[in-house]
Amino acid sequence: MTSPISFTALPGIGEILAGDDLAGIACAAFSRIPLAVRNGDILVVAQKVISKSEGRLVHLGTVTPSPRALELAAVTGKDPRVVELVLAESREILRAKPNVLIVRHRCGFVMANAGIDRSNVQGEDVALLLPLDADASAAALRDALQTRLGCRLGVIVSDSFGRAWRHGVVNVALGVAGLPALIDRRGEQDRHGRILEVTQVAYADAIAAGAALAMGEGAEGTPMVLARGLSWTAPENNGQALIRPLEEDMFQ
Repeated sequence: MTSPISFTALPGIGEILAGDDLAGIACAAFSRIPLAVRNGDILVVAQKVISKSEGRLVHLGTVTPSPRALELAAVTGKDPRVVELVLAESREILRAKPNVLIVRHRCGFVMANAGIDRSNVQGEDVALLLPLDADASAAALRDALQTRLGCRLGVIVSDSFGRAWRHGVVNVALGVAGLPALIDRRGEQDRHGRILEVTQVAYADAIAAGAALAMGEGAEGTPMVLARGLSWTAPENNGQALIRPLEEDMFQ
């Protein structure tokens, strides 16, 4: 019998500061829900929590826009200091139009504004950057949690992405540890015996999207979600497995 899938927001997380012990904060939050953490559970953590704990806040008063940043700011209508940070965090600019700046992030993500955000960040003149390495962040948090709890867990670092052909944002996985981010089902048969030729399941993205329903996108204050009831037989791989290689980019 298949176990039911559930997503439980962890209460009482509070504001995260640089250097905070996220594993300790998560363990304290686990004690406030009517579930005992067990093998196979997955903790989905909002990217902002990771970035704040890693000190990825930048005071915009310390940023001097370059000529390129000033040029892009004039096109997009964005703060030139934020645009300068976007340039520093990006491999290339893909689109620049009024209110739109799409880039290829230094970690390979194609996203708006290099993931730099000013919502749910304390301070009027502060911006928050993505983690330096979301997969490493997920792995470190997973190791710390497993040491404290004595059970096998997965960790997903998630963020909200827009979609090129659809309105709205959806949570996706930036960093993954302890589970397969991508499951390749090519070569399997469907119910009618046909061979699957292109099916690859963005497993961690699907979990992140489900967790977002419990996490929220605004002032909910619940940036950690415990996912339960999921199982897999595929080998583990990290968030980089979800990024399409440049040579396969159909829209370059």
